[in-house]
Amino acid sequence: MEKNVTRPRPLWLILLGLLGFRYLCHAVALLLILPGEMRPGAPLPDLLLGHMPYLPALARWNYVLWLLCYIPSALWIGMRDRHLFVRLVVTDGVLSLLRGLMIPLTGIGPVLGPDVNALHPFAVWPAFLSILNPLKAIGENAAGVYLTKDLFFSGHIATTFLPYLFSRRFGRASRVFLALNLFTLAVVLLAHLHYSIDIIAGYSITYGVYRLSERYGHALAWVWNPSWELEDDSLSPEREGSTPD
Repeated sequence: MEKNVTRPRPLWLILLGLLGFRYLCHAVALLLILPGEMRPGAPLPDLLLGHMPYLPALARWNYVLWLLCYIPSALWIGMRDRHLFVRLVVTDGVLSLLRGLMIPLTGIGPVLGPDVNALHPFAVWPAFLSILNPLKAIGENAAGVYLTKDLFFSGHIATTFLPYLFSRRFGRASRVFLALNLFTLAVVLLAHLHYSIDIIAGYSITYGVYRLSERYGHALAWVWNPSWELEDDSLSPEREGSTPD
């Protein structure tokens, strides 16, 4: 008799699960961050931002520009290497949860203007639903209204730097990912979205979490194929073609 072979999970099921996981991480982070918006925060002096011009148009449309740099990058990696895509999305979700933990701990005040959410508190649940809805988050600028102190560390930097780190195994194509990250960095600085320390921490923490995913990413094998063995060295970073650091 032939052995029963477990088939790989359907692609649509994997994508649905990954999307659900990433959105759940986003939702949990928001629930952790939003109550702190009504707590007074102290603004920080920033030598670099003091020399940066402020472009209101970039501030208004930063969310759209960020999505255009982030989503196509992740999807391209998914088209080239589905196993790598799983690890990218899970790592991205972990970074989102880390932001949800770190932002309430820091209590940094807004980069620009008065601390409006501390002066005029809002109901958390309606704000949460507005930000969670992409149409309201973009069309009504809900994220810009309710999130004025989601600063440490920069999510814009983290989510565009991470695809670059994963893309390095694809050779010259990674230059496009680096360019998208640097463009996002320019938007963050010229829109005064973050303090310099948030940007530096964004790069540092993202790299650290990425390295952990390189070490333990093989444990995600079951997401794609439940028959894979966790100790299968064919899923190790070295066999995936990762660039040594």
